Amino acid sequence: MSQIITQRRFFVWFSLVVFLGALWMGCVRTVKERRGESAGSEAKEFGQSLGKYYHFEDVLVPGELKYKQNKSFVYETPRFKTGILVFSKWWLDAESLIDFFTYHMEKDNWKLVNSFKGKESILNFSKTDKTCTIKITERWYGTTEVEVRVGPLGEKKM
Repeated sequence: MSQIITQRRFFVWFSLVVFLGALWMGCVRTVKERRGESAGSEAKEFGQSLGKYYHFEDVLVPGELKYKQNKSFVYETPRFKTGILVFSKWWLDAESLIDFFTYHMEKDNWKLVNSFKGKESILNFSKTDKTCTIKITERWYGTTEVEVRVGPLGEKKM
C-alpha cells in the first residue's frame, strides 16, 4: 500500500515539475518578446530565429550561442573594422556549427579558403577586402566555444 502512495506522490511531483517548467519557458519567451529582444538584427527564416549579426553585418552567428562580451573586442576606423567575438554554449555539436557557418557565410558572399577539422576546428573565409577566421573548440567539460575573428586583408606596399 505504501508503495502505491509513494508512486502517486512521485507522479504528482513529476507532473508538477514538468508543468512549471513548461509554464516558465512560455513566460520567458513572452517577456523577451515584450522587451523587443526577438526584433532587431536577428535573421528570420520560416518564422524561426536563426541567428544574429553582432558587430559585423555579414557574419551571422547561431542564436543559441551566448555572446561573451568580456572576452570580445571590436576596433573600428573610418577605413576598416576588426575584432574578435567570443561565444559559448553547453553541449553543442561542433559539426552542426561548421555546417551553419559554411552555409551562412557563403550566403553572405564569403568564400571558404580552407578548413581544419579536429579537436579544434578552424574555418577561414575571405572577401575582396577582408578575412574571417572562425575557431570552434569543444572543451572536455562540455562547453563549445566559438571565436570569430574578422579583419582587413593586408594593404599593398607602395
